[in-house]
Amino acid sequence: MKAFICYFASALQLMATPLIVAHRGASHDAPENTLPAFELAWKQGADAIEGDFHLTADGKIVCIHDYDTARTTGTKKIVKDSTYEDLTALEAGSWFAEKWKGTHIPLFSEVAATVPVGGKFYVELKCGPEIVPVLIRELAQSTLTDEQVVIIAFDPKVIQTVKKEVPQYKAYWLSSFDKSSPLKPSADAVIKTLRSIGADGFSSKADPRLNQAFIQAIADAGFEYHCWTIDRPEEADRFEKLGAASITTNRPEFIRERLTQ
Repeated sequence: MKAFICYFASALQLMATPLIVAHRGASHDAPENTLPAFELAWKQGADAIEGDFHLTADGKIVCIHDYDTARTTGTKKIVKDSTYEDLTALEAGSWFAEKWKGTHIPLFSEVAATVPVGGKFYVELKCGPEIVPVLIRELAQSTLTDEQVVIIAFDPKVIQTVKKEVPQYKAYWLSSFDKSSPLKPSADAVIKTLRSIGADGFSSKADPRLNQAFIQAIADAGFEYHCWTIDRPEEADRFEKLGAASITTNRPEFIRERLTQ
């Protein structure tokens, strides 16, 4: 019976239409990881937003991808060594376009507040397990339901800690692949890691070498498969056919329209 349930679940995943996840918001059209980018993603019809989060020196969670602020603000500050007051003083929009001048690095709570009823929030944790207790407090203070929150991270220890402390939230392990052949990590290695850390699924870079057998193995083992970051329609179409449960993209409206066509 258990084997049948796993087979049925994997078959459903392969038939389902993938969720469209806005990578750092609608980051093709607005500055990444900012409130304008997330608000625009919802207007463009995204099913979910994905943002990157770091812990500051004074215990706040801020939304920024890099470990320092140089690329998106023009001023270099190490995020973990800076206070939120230090970071919020920086301007994080004009690097992208002058119309976004005055945009700031948002707090986790500000990003969470943009999520509408029924929307999903993919929270990528960019630091170690030390961020998890703070995240738990932030989520408890938000209006998000358990079903709306998905935690993702490259660090297996972070996912393991999340599933131990707040198992009600889905959590996916992130990984890209090295350039060797065959793929590393292999499907067997991925499944072993997912089982050991209690993850709900695997989210990988949309490597062209990925095939049906690899993704089917993940699904047959009872895990979800997700992919990032896809901005080309033909690539989105391929991963939809391979059974990806979600496709993360910088262009949510564009990719949604092309898949619908």
